[in-house]
Amino acid sequence: MKKVSFAEFGGPDVLRLVDAEEPHAGPGRIRIAVRAAGVNPVDWRIRAGQFREIQPTRLPAGVGQDASGAVDEVGEGVDGVEVGDHVFGAGSSTYAEFAVLSAWTRMPEGLTFEEAAGYPSVMETALRIIRESGVRSGQTLLVNGASGGVGSAVLQIARDRGISVIGTAGAANQDYLRGLGAAATTYDEGWVERVRLLGRVDAALDVAGSGVLRELVELTGDPRKVISIADPAAQEVGVRFSGVAGSIPEALAEAARLIAEGKLHIPVEKSYALAEAAAAHTDSQAGHTRGRRVMVV
Repeated sequence: MKKVSFAEFGGPDVLRLVDAEEPHAGPGRIRIAVRAAGVNPVDWRIRAGQFREIQPTRLPAGVGQDASGAVDEVGEGVDGVEVGDHVFGAGSSTYAEFAVLSAWTRMPEGLTFEEAAGYPSVMETALRIIRESGVRSGQTLLVNGASGGVGSAVLQIARDRGISVIGTAGAANQDYLRGLGAAATTYDEGWVERVRLLGRVDAALDVAGSGVLRELVELTGDPRKVISIADPAAQEVGVRFSGVAGSIPEALAEAARLIAEGKLHIPVEKSYALAEAAAAHTDSQAGHTRGRRVMVV
């Protein structure tokens, strides 16, 4: 089978499309014929070696955690799913023609493979950081970098829970944020004062890693009310860095529920072939995403 791999840490150019042995579903796992795989910032951060001290990676390594596709093998002890079922979920080395998933759920009716591949890690992260922020119904949450996958999910989950959201994004994504129910402003000069004019901020999430943690602390009045998933300098200003994944099965179930109820939709901004993995990572690192990027197999 074809698979995206890297044999050394570095820039997008270390990615290679290689021939590899097919993985197989062990106990409690399923294998899918991958139709699409989510492109997440964590993918290129691992490839760049940013996590090698806290999350050792054995080289050569595959790439990707999220995928959608048709069930191809069912491991021992797995119930409720059959060969041919369409599912989306999380596993490893998902930029490939076949991948093993450790968590999955059936795709809601009307959802495409490309759309489905963008939800697993995004939903897990969004649910986790909302929970860690402690924000409740009737309060206001500020999201720095709100137009990407995680930000888009946070906005829609918050709306479902009665939480107001102020979102920052580039000028081209202001209407997009408003369409998801957020009060929106750009993140250029004067953004802190513009946020203040939009109302009180009870908690803040940094999903962009754009070096604004001190400003987020200023706006909330307490570093304990700020959570970052993207700025490694978080602890220097007393902000919690959230990097330990929560429950993927819970996230998948919540995603399926919200999608089925018409309360969650994250658009796919761009799709890439496996041979274009380097371009996908280059674009992901550049940011300014509206929704998700995915690999199509």
